[in-house]
Amino acid sequence: MGKARPRRIGVFGGTFDPVHIGHLRSALEMVEQLGFDELRLLPAARPPHRETPRVSAQQRLAMVELAVAGVDPLRVDDRELKRDKPSYTIDTLESLRAELGREVQLFLLMGWDAFCGLPTWHRWEELLRHCHIVVLQRPDADSEAPEALRDLLAARSVADPAALSGPSGQVTFVWQTPLAVSATQIRALLGQGRSARFLVPDAVLNYIEAHGLYRAPIAT
Repeated sequence: MGKARPRRIGVFGGTFDPVHIGHLRSALEMVEQLGFDELRLLPAARPPHRETPRVSAQQRLAMVELAVAGVDPLRVDDRELKRDKPSYTIDTLESLRAELGREVQLFLLMGWDAFCGLPTWHRWEELLRHCHIVVLQRPDADSEAPEALRDLLAARSVADPAALSGPSGQVTFVWQTPLAVSATQIRALLGQGRSARFLVPDAVLNYIEAHGLYRAPIAT
């Protein structure tokens, strides 16, 4: 018998403020396309590059847990919410590696815009020591990477996502047409007292309504 294939685990971070069908559909497509055994959604506590989320970390976590309940192989990982400092991706990857061991193939999923901003990330040059990077590229994305990333791409990029080998160290691009849904749009609808049904899972919408989340502040 040949050596068993190493486990393939994807990591998909975000504020999830709130989690919506665009996040979830994208996650499922990546599971199928890259053959993940598990895809972990990691809500960020205090994302360094974005404004503070509208609702509490625990509420965002609860919504993601409701969204993926019973949907294999999607999982929720709350390690970033247990920190009382900004959510640096390098810290998360080091923590995952310590837990999962060196053999597991670890894939960090990110959008094109996030990838282009990588040189501003904390200890960004070390990310590929711990994972492969999978860039989700829209057909309308500007396909020119910033100069700071060109050497990295020349040395580490793999054209075929299925050809990523080893536990870490490579970059690939996956073309994906995301659903035209955004958390900003959903927050705006809810703030106007309008329905967000079919933009978020029903269980998430029920939670939002039960806790009065994203409502416009009452004028005083």
